[in-house]
Amino acid sequence: MQEREQWRSGLGFALAAAGSAVGLGNLWGFAYRSSQGGGLAFLILYVLVVLVVCLPVLVAEMVLGRSTASSPFLAPIKAAGENWKPLGWLFAIASCGILSYYAVIMGWTIDTFFHSLFIGLPSDMTEAGEFFGKISSGNSVFVGQIISLLLTAFVVVAGVRGGIEKLTKWAMPFLFGLLLLLAIWAATLSGAWEGYTSFLLKWDSSQLFDKNTISNAFKQAFFSLSLGIGIMVAYSSYLNRKNHLPKEALRVAILDTAVGLLAGLITFPVVMSFGLKDVISESTVGTLFIALPTGFANLGLFGRLIAAIFFGLAFIAAITSSISLMEVPVSSLMDRLNWSRKKAVWTSTLLIFLIGIPSAISTDFLGKSDAICNTLLILGGLLISILLGWIVPNRYDEDLANSNANLRVRRYLKFMLRWVSPPVIAIGLYLTVLSTIETFA
Repeated sequence: MQEREQWRSGLGFALAAAGSAVGLGNLWGFAYRSSQGGGLAFLILYVLVVLVVCLPVLVAEMVLGRSTASSPFLAPIKAAGENWKPLGWLFAIASCGILSYYAVIMGWTIDTFFHSLFIGLPSDMTEAGEFFGKISSGNSVFVGQIISLLLTAFVVVAGVRGGIEKLTKWAMPFLFGLLLLLAIWAATLSGAWEGYTSFLLKWDSSQLFDKNTISNAFKQAFFSLSLGIGIMVAYSSYLNRKNHLPKEALRVAILDTAVGLLAGLITFPVVMSFGLKDVISESTVGTLFIALPTGFANLGLFGRLIAAIFFGLAFIAAITSSISLMEVPVSSLMDRLNWSRKKAVWTSTLLIFLIGIPSAISTDFLGKSDAICNTLLILGGLLISILLGWIVPNRYDEDLANSNANLRVRRYLKFMLRWVSPPVIAIGLYLTVLSTIETFA
């Protein structure tokens, strides 16, 4: 068995974990789901799901990884025996499934970045439709998909310290700084306040009880925090015993939510200022690849520069997520078959590319894949809450106690993990299953 790597520092782990959480799901999904009638109600539900439901599960995933020092595939077995092997398979299937279509969307992001710099962006909705048709079909899709997977593989093959930690240490501060600057710039647009009040701050109390808004809050929270697919298990398996997991989890949740809000503060002023209100709620990709490029194009050469910055940082955000997704099958192959990191990375890359071909060919297939994987995320979160809350609760207690976590914090998290997270996640899973069925209807 190869000696297991460890993070060089607690900051390296924190930035890598935050990088996993901060990705295209924030820049693309947050604005879209917020615009689906939820507005402020969606935001409130999202924050509640994150703090009340997801935070205890996030800590549980970290505990599972650190206490077993094993890959996502083997960690459930090591913690609770062979009966929990299906959870390891769920981690592997969900992470590979998400990365298979995520790489396709990353390819669209690269294409839009190059259009911003060298070719030009659509100036009206007719051109916008043609533009999206070009970046989402043909050979360029496969080129973008392959480039995205290769860049991801090169980082992961360099290892935990030399690849993942090194990238996220510079990428995350850079990403957050650029987002903040763009949000400040967007606030100066003529339609900024109307954009905020029409989408992000729009209030309708009935939406708090709307099944679609509740389902959207669950899907966004679990997807953006990378819960239920083994990423935090993999990353935490490289941690030492001193890291204070509740604090690490809270930092990840806060940074992830902040990036989602910043993305909304950029997106909504742009779409409102240039009359693109209807586009944002038409599809999950409408905001990122139709509304924003068209809005930026209305600002001329300066707009193209802003677009290049935005889509450049979007790709950086995507890379920090894609490397975490690939680490799940890579670490599992290394642990289960005793493969070298290099062999595990290139085998995983080839497999994920092949799985992603249907998504590269059909945006409809991509959308259905996303719906299925969102369901698997929430199912994974439910199973983790049961595993650490009820099946092996002592592992949860001992790991947190050994890292000197506050007793009151430990008791609170364990209570939430046992009595609150499972039933609430079950409700979210039920609503998400209904939503997924509607997607296929």
